[in-house]
Amino acid sequence: AEGELERVAKDLRALIDTANAPIFGIDKNGNVNEWNNKAAEITKFSQFEVKGRNLVDEFITSEYKTAVKAVLDNALKGQETANFEFPLFTKDQDRVEVLLNATTRRDAAGNIVGVVGVGQDITERKKFEGELER
Repeated sequence: AEGELERVAKDLRALIDTANAPIFGIDKNGNVNEWNNKAAEITKFSQFEVKGRNLVDEFITSEYKTAVKAVLDNALKGQETANFEFPLFTKDQDRVEVLLNATTRRDAAGNIVGVVGVGQDITERKKFEGELER
């Protein structure tokens, strides 16, 4: 059974890392503890550069800090949010528009231990919509 659990954990880790969507996780203090390959690709920040740093304080544009913090704080209380749009800063200070689902993360005993965010890069879609409105 132990070997099977390890195999499943490895499979899930590979799935998260290679997913074609940015996936990140934070702990109860808002510090990054999960950052998959797609999140690294769209932000140009590696896992090593973001792990342990506060997601809202360091990677969210100032006008969205309060709203994003509220979504994450709600998820930390068990209230999940779907289809929340916000901009994320890249390493070169570009802006990436993300559509996010924030899901409560629990341990085996059911205690809330953090939040997992599964996103979608909608930057191109937003640019296209902006052009259509002109």
